[in-house]
Amino acid sequence: MDKIIRFESQKEIQALFGAQDANLKSIEKEFKVKLTLRGEHLKISGTAANLKKASQLVEYLLTGLRSGSEEIGQTDLVYLISNLKKAKGTVQLEQLDSSIIRSCAGKQIGPKTNGQKEYVEAIQKHDIVFGIGPAGTGKTYLAMVCAVEALKKQEVRRIILTRPAIEAGESLGYLPGDLQAKISPYLRPLYDALYDMMEARRIENYLETGIIEVAPLAYMRGRTLNDAFIVLDEAQNCTAEQMKMFLTRLGFDSKAVITGDMTQSDLPGAKPIGLLQAQDILNEIEGIKFIYFSGSDVVRHSLVQRIIKAYEKTV
Repeated sequence: MDKIIRFESQKEIQALFGAQDANLKSIEKEFKVKLTLRGEHLKISGTAANLKKASQLVEYLLTGLRSGSEEIGQTDLVYLISNLKKAKGTVQLEQLDSSIIRSCAGKQIGPKTNGQKEYVEAIQKHDIVFGIGPAGTGKTYLAMVCAVEALKKQEVRRIILTRPAIEAGESLGYLPGDLQAKISPYLRPLYDALYDMMEARRIENYLETGIIEVAPLAYMRGRTLNDAFIVLDEAQNCTAEQMKMFLTRLGFDSKAVITGDMTQSDLPGAKPIGLLQAQDILNEIEGIKFIYFSGSDVVRHSLVQRIIKAYEKTV
């Protein structure tokens, strides 16, 4: 069976096919179809079931391109293919808002899965949001995206990014340098996300003036954080006392997003996990929202989803 889809421009063809026809090859491989371009027409050939899903994907991607998307990200494509392959019948592909902000390289940054969309919407509506789930689900990255967007819209005056400096099988004492040099590697993921979203010169200026602050959790003690967007990363490494301390720092006109993965705590066995306790104590409080991610929200390499599922089976 065949289906013909018409393109409106050469730009659409280039965006849909991807660099060196990578998107085209992925669609052919995953759905076992043949895609042939003839002028401005794309012919899709395959069995009825495969043809239907491949056609639905191509039409969905074209709708996105025609509504303003400039490119098709590989992570978007992997997620959409996965959803369609799992669906037994026709699946409705919801158009996700993929343009919260643009990176300094001009790429659109936003939620890629329904779970991520729910997370972003929760951050926009609530003052305290917990994002709990496995690695690769975008918990920290999307929180940073929302923080940068809030700063750009002048909804807050500063961004505060923090993590507990807990040793993951290594000792801080053996690292060279003073305390700041020792804790810097633990804060590096937060800096990496920042540099994706803003120009280096602006980040350096914001860091110098205190508009953006990146610091270990211990530095939050005794402070009241007004008019700020605060992101606490790796919260599974917070003790119960640290979590209470952090949550009670929230001042007027501020938001806090707490992210963590319950399965990757590096706390000593005798210490209760603050994130777990917060989940039990605060789950029913109005104004606080808990969002739980699953393996289907992973937007890293497809192998990461399989790794997570494999580990889940051993628990």
